[in-house]
Amino acid sequence: MRQSQLFLPTLREVPADADVKSHQLLLRAGFIRQNAAGIYSFLPLGKKVLHKIENIVREEMNRAGSQEMMMPALQLAELWQESGRWYSYGPELMRLKDRHERDFALGATHEEVITSIIRDEVKSYKKLPLNLYQIQTKFRDEKRPRFGLLRGREFIMKDAYSFHDKQESLDATYERMKDAYSAIFSRCNLNFRAVLADSGAIGGKDNHEFMVLSEIGEDLIAYSTDSDFAANIEMAPVVLPAKEISTETLLELEKVETKGAKNIEEVSNYLQVPSHTIIKSLFYMVDEQPVLVLVRGDHEVNEIKLKNELSANEVMMATEEETVKWLNTKPGSIGPVAVSKEVKIIADQAVPLMTNAVCGANEEGYHYLNVNGERDFTWHETADLRFVVDGDLSPDGKGTIVFAKGIEVGHVFKLGKVYSEPMKASYLDENGKNQIMSMGCYGIGVSRTLAAVAEENNDENGLIWPLSLTPFDVHLLAVNSKNAEQAEVADELYEQLKSEGYDCLYDDRPERAGVKFTDSDLIGIPLRVMVGKKAGEGIVEVKIRKSGESMEVSVSELKSVLKREWDKLAN
Repeated sequence: MRQSQLFLPTLREVPADADVKSHQLLLRAGFIRQNAAGIYSFLPLGKKVLHKIENIVREEMNRAGSQEMMMPALQLAELWQESGRWYSYGPELMRLKDRHERDFALGATHEEVITSIIRDEVKSYKKLPLNLYQIQTKFRDEKRPRFGLLRGREFIMKDAYSFHDKQESLDATYERMKDAYSAIFSRCNLNFRAVLADSGAIGGKDNHEFMVLSEIGEDLIAYSTDSDFAANIEMAPVVLPAKEISTETLLELEKVETKGAKNIEEVSNYLQVPSHTIIKSLFYMVDEQPVLVLVRGDHEVNEIKLKNELSANEVMMATEEETVKWLNTKPGSIGPVAVSKEVKIIADQAVPLMTNAVCGANEEGYHYLNVNGERDFTWHETADLRFVVDGDLSPDGKGTIVFAKGIEVGHVFKLGKVYSEPMKASYLDENGKNQIMSMGCYGIGVSRTLAAVAEENNDENGLIWPLSLTPFDVHLLAVNSKNAEQAEVADELYEQLKSEGYDCLYDDRPERAGVKFTDSDLIGIPLRVMVGKKAGEGIVEVKIRKSGESMEVSVSELKSVLKREWDKLAN
């Protein structure tokens, strides 16, 4: 492609509203343009990179046994009402009416549509399993679109859905899709982790997020120092270290005045005791039932774990009025001693190991000293209810937990019957009995992956595309296009490079050399060939974008040099 004919509007200044590197560079290098908040056009170079990501996705999806199809972006509200998500999805779902006042949604995801198709077309176990995918534009009315393509209101997504008659089949497909995702993100040259995660609004259980490690990530990942274990901080299990049974003498329970000290820090300072010796008591209404949650004072309650442990639909911190009603005190002095039997007490697994602890006395301004479980209070159950902290043991027994931020680029779910049951997606089994299908769901943010690659692969001068995604293989520059000798050599090399199979961008513009070099660095094509003052001697300069290394080579050697450097970059 001759650059003089390419639509490539580069920018010299960083756009004022672009606050992360990928957003800045994709705008400046002319890959994208913003049309409205969270809505972007992909210009020719952006579309080329996007197409390469899509092709990688297609190749790995097809290899994993998935079949490509296309579903409508405009979806009937009735389908979402069948699943129940019309009422629960929230304001992110873009809703509209047609001229006949029928309700529709712009597809945020396609579980309902695909389930309705399979429900209507598949009636026998002999047609299962099925695995289908599409690459399509999705719409979500994000409250705060930000970071360019990383959080938009319109974006490109690959979503796949599998249908099964046996759990073993779902399990096997899930593992194949996980492997396919790992292959996709490896081929995109991303530093990523497959992270145990929560299902959120989509539902189901057993799911992993694929996270690109990045300082601008909005999610916090807990991962092992010595293994491939990784989990979203909301889902990371806590493993207690082996601990000997305490031989500490149990002291007599004592109520003391704490004069306005309410939170853990205030109580710790007032009583001059470390926070890990205090029982933190938090009062919740779980599906409208009272639940008192106990954790150690230096730990934080993980409400996702609490919700999952109790199989709850809604977990809400109790109001002051509800606290007074059930515990006869205001927040700040609550504790587990002498609590009504109507209140369920659930304790984090570390609480039973505490000896002579401190807790609220359910009387404003007072706390208990020397509180011991089983003697002074009991619990209905214990469970892992807290967030992991730095230095916790890795759940797989290898190393300890550390944290990093991550950008979510993919997510795989075992949905089970979350959609197939309410939507009556059934089949006849081998005995002729009606059964409900099990489902899996597998999504990749294709446009988000493009941004994540740009976020990871850049320097102070611009983008640095990996070979698998580069918009062009070689950037050929005629340093002075008005010089007949340079122009003639560059024209010949352009034809030669194309004949050798390189996708070549040829900068034949009548621009200053500095402009051409700046644009070339900004665009980030891996290999650059510069035809300059030594063109008459048959000498050109080759530059490696990633390392900055450059070398003079004869035109006769160029083919072998480019192959050598290409192979080095590939490895």
